[in-house]
Amino acid sequence: MKRKLTKLFEFSIEKLFLLSAVFCILALGTILIFVFYKGAPVIGKIGFLEFITGTIWQPQAEIFGILPMIVSSVYITLGTMVLAIPIGVLTAVYLSYLAPKKLAVFLRRSIDILASIPSVVYGFFGLMTIVPMIDKYLAKGTGGNGMLAAILILTIMVLPTIISVSETSLRSVSNSYREASLALGATEITTIFKVMVPAAKSGIFSSVILGVGRVLGEAMAVILVSGNAVQMPSSILSRVRTLSANCALEMGYAEGMHNEALYATGVILFGFIILLNILMYIVKTRSERKG
Repeated sequence: MKRKLTKLFEFSIEKLFLLSAVFCILALGTILIFVFYKGAPVIGKIGFLEFITGTIWQPQAEIFGILPMIVSSVYITLGTMVLAIPIGVLTAVYLSYLAPKKLAVFLRRSIDILASIPSVVYGFFGLMTIVPMIDKYLAKGTGGNGMLAAILILTIMVLPTIISVSETSLRSVSNSYREASLALGATEITTIFKVMVPAAKSGIFSSVILGVGRVLGEAMAVILVSGNAVQMPSSILSRVRTLSANCALEMGYAEGMHNEALYATGVILFGFIILLNILMYIVKTRSERKG
């Protein structure tokens, strides 16, 4: 009887895991179907190339061009990752191998708190501190809202994800690698960057992918600091609008073709995220094969 109950329990747990996995797949599939069902028809009406290469967004005149928002989203994502990846990975390295135990515990808890702060709070912080500083020292009285402010606030927002995932990956590398390297005469820093970090590169790539997704999908904080002007960015201080911010700003009052165009914007955003994930996966796979 006990054996049968054990088998039944294991069978139930196995099916529960299966149902959880199926639920995740169904959730993703449902979202994809809904967004493409709502957004794909209007892309056909406008024309795909005209939609993604048009530079004018005037819903009242039924002119829908999202190229400025695509360029702004790409620039902000690249700028954020240029800042966030080195800071995040170096912080993860410090927490994993160099920080005193008590300090490491304190820093990890602080990073966890940073990850739990709502995005609107980040936006308010950027609006009240970063934007005025840019206005005073760089923009010279033009307001300070723009791409640079969005990059800085998104860098702060994405750091907890990169740090946590990278640190978990670094700590999962067998300590025997480190001991062997040190025994052969390598210094601590050489061992970390020549042995431990390359061994953990799969997890570090995963943290970057998660970070890119967070940056592309963030809307509220970006709305508060970016200036929300639909224009091609001419400099890092230009006021811009991203794809996600466009959907969040106008969905509340959009009707008819305007509403459909916002869903179409979501389709393009979804496509960008999928494309970036595929590219990152290809880079990650090639890197692992070379390693």
